[in-house]
Amino acid sequence: MSTDSSAFASVIRIARKSAAVSITALALACAAPLLHAQSYPAKPVRIIVPFAAGGGTAIQGHLLGKKLYESLGQTFVIDNRPGASGLIGTEVAAKSPADGYTILFTTASLSVNVTLYGKRLTINPVKDLQPISWVSSVPLIVVVHPNVPAKNPKELVQLAKRSGKMNAGHNGAGTTSHLAIEMLKQMTGMNVASIGYKGGGPSITALMGGEVDFNFATALTAAPHIKSAKLRALAVTTAKPSKAYPTLPTMVSIYPGFEIDNWYAMFFPSGTPKPMVDKINAEIRKALQSKEVADFMAREGAEPVGSSPEELAAYFKREIDKYANVIRKGNIAIQ
Repeated sequence: MSTDSSAFASVIRIARKSAAVSITALALACAAPLLHAQSYPAKPVRIIVPFAAGGGTAIQGHLLGKKLYESLGQTFVIDNRPGASGLIGTEVAAKSPADGYTILFTTASLSVNVTLYGKRLTINPVKDLQPISWVSSVPLIVVVHPNVPAKNPKELVQLAKRSGKMNAGHNGAGTTSHLAIEMLKQMTGMNVASIGYKGGGPSITALMGGEVDFNFATALTAAPHIKSAKLRALAVTTAKPSKAYPTLPTMVSIYPGFEIDNWYAMFFPSGTPKPMVDKINAEIRKALQSKEVADFMAREGAEPVGSSPEELAAYFKREIDKYANVIRKGNIAIQ
């Protein structure tokens, strides 16, 4: 064999060895996320709820955290971060490491905030959040203080028009409870003062204390107070009657086009490995099928969903478009 041939053979051997090493390294790199996901979670996971304790989001968050702990053997800690219609907690979640140990559990208000806050947002919720699962859908319920004599939504509107002094509480600027008030004002011409609070819990407390006259509250938050007669329910905001409140009329049957639901969903920071997303998605679906969660949802007026990440992503974008129309029509702005 010539010197040139020997040298050429040596180069070929080195190239083949390098290729084998590269293929092995690539295989290990591809397997790493899967292996990591199999051992995930290896430490407590934080669930950021961007609203105050006591509201519907916190209530569901605690229950789901409990079921995830039972299934995965790690603690899921609820971290309430209220303020700015849920944006404070949302930004904390979106800017957290995409390592699977921070989850955002939020509501439809996020789809409102995309338009309402616009360029003032420090994040892009569509790009900076990784959908996990649409968890549930909950109707808003028109509830009034017992001293308010209205027995149905039309009587409430007429009373507001006559007095000119009524006010409505909501869960913070940009929440669905806020948009519901604005939608009712647009449809009926009523004029009421709209007063925001830091979440569903404080808003309901204000209503029971007589600080405001009525509220569009989530069924989860309002349920115990309706049952104890501390509040009176007038209607639900979903297209179909609520299974938990079958005797209540729908707002859309009285005011065509009035349809709002308060959905709940989980997101990771964008870039979280897909095996982790899929693992939590599967666990959420399993939790929603458990008797404890199913009974809770039925009792409190919530409808379990359990979507895929892709279904949540598509629904989220549709909701952004829907609320953008309401906001622009009403010329609603955050000061």
